[in-house]
Amino acid sequence: MRIAHYVGSFSTLIFTCAMQSALAADYMLTPTQEDQQWLLPKVVPSPADNPTTPEKVALGKSLFFDPRLSSAGNVSCASCHIPQFGWTDGLKTSKGINNKDLGRATPTVINTGYNTIQYWDGRRPTLETQALGPMLNSDLMALDLTLLVKWLNEEPTYKAWFAKAYPNEVIDKITVAKALAAFERTVVSDNSPFDQWLRGDKKAMTKEQIIGFRLFTDPNKGNCAACHQAPNFTDNGFHNIGLASHDRPTPDLGRFTQKPVASLRGAFKTPTIRDITLTAPYFHDGSAKTLMDVVDHYNNGGVSKNDLSPTVKPLNLSVDEKKALVAFMQALTTDHMPLVLPKLPPPN
Repeated sequence: MRIAHYVGSFSTLIFTCAMQSALAADYMLTPTQEDQQWLLPKVVPSPADNPTTPEKVALGKSLFFDPRLSSAGNVSCASCHIPQFGWTDGLKTSKGINNKDLGRATPTVINTGYNTIQYWDGRRPTLETQALGPMLNSDLMALDLTLLVKWLNEEPTYKAWFAKAYPNEVIDKITVAKALAAFERTVVSDNSPFDQWLRGDKKAMTKEQIIGFRLFTDPNKGNCAACHQAPNFTDNGFHNIGLASHDRPTPDLGRFTQKPVASLRGAFKTPTIRDITLTAPYFHDGSAKTLMDVVDHYNNGGVSKNDLSPTVKPLNLSVDEKKALVAFMQALTTDHMPLVLPKLPPPN
């Protein structure tokens, strides 16, 4: 009788634990109040001297797609930031004038309006200060801004558009940068299956994708959110993640070139992973072809141990856990409306 009593009690305990685990699992499959931090603000912030208006966005869009903003008249911002490739170029690293390899992957324009610092090495603080960089770069668009401003002041269509967008300002490099930044702030990903799930659509993500999200945010498992923080999946910080390219004889020192602090050697800005299925290959050197390659890199604790960020450590994830992380990242892509190309002023 006493044995039967213990067996019965043990069975009850197992049943109770199983029920508690099931309830916990169901709870974890439902968005919590804490999860709401991952929803992006409805309005992209803009500076006081450049509030977003439809006229500025339309002007900036035309400038973004106009190849006449390059010295040869054949390269536009959209030549590297291609909408179909998640506003990147789909290449391992950027190609400049005469097909020159520029050494770093083209960063996406998606959600850059939420960033507090720009470029892989953070050398510009705002979209306005970043916008002119590619035009001034002798390896990219190689444009003489004096000639550009002269042309814009003489081109009747652009002159009229600037008058509508910036009625109390002259046409100069500052207003050109403002217009480009205003357009770039409209390139937003905020309605992915993940976002829909957060807003209450329980069917928007699969169970595997939800498990992947929990692994992503768990500091004892994936620990991805240590750098890819809410809501835009970036901490706007810089980290050396142990890429093999850092062991080259002349490695790219990244943020260290802008801020020579030992901990920033080979450190690069944490990119957003929204719309990540569109922006392969991955990392600043384009060395990861697939999302599983990315997960494997972190699971192994990186390749190069030189100057490695302390947040990068072996994760010991199982095959199923790695698949769940990939599945979650695949749920971060918004189904965008087809882009309508802008109308450009006719050739002179």
